[in-house]
Amino acid sequence: MSRWLHEGQHGFRRGYSCLSRLVTVCQDIADSLDEGVRTDAIIIDFSKAFDLVAHDRPLTIIAVTRVKWRVVVCIKELLLGSSQRVTVDGKLSEEVIVTSGVPQKNVLGPLLLLAYVNDIWRNIESNIRLFADDCIIYRKVMDSSDVVKLQKDLSRMGIRK
Repeated sequence: MSRWLHEGQHGFRRGYSCLSRLVTVCQDIADSLDEGVRTDAIIIDFSKAFDLVAHDRPLTIIAVTRVKWRVVVCIKELLLGSSQRVTVDGKLSEEVIVTSGVPQKNVLGPLLLLAYVNDIWRNIESNIRLFADDCIIYRKVMDSSDVVKLQKDLSRMGIRK
């Protein structure tokens, strides 16, 4: 199943860990230092990532993989059609359909999160390493054009100065 995941994703995968991501990044930076080259790095934590996963995106991604169709249908049943209400000052709100968010405390939630963030590396020229919703994007800086390229990559990810 992990063949559809980006190689830089180290979260929730067999043989990968927070440590494997750290070792990979540190080795890349050490190699740059050995070459006498600076590396610029940005560490990003996408806050409330599990809560913000739009239901349709991971379903679309998983549906185009080689996962059995009945698995996709089960995931769809789990995610779609849920509703919620809240009580404030003793008054119950109107019921609303839940269109985002995946469970965090089961096996399926992390998989759906990975499907959601998996495409983050597309159109990125710099190195990117992920651990679930945490991201390190970095680049060797040979000259000012590399700084510009790193900023363009950040902009593609929706991150501004």
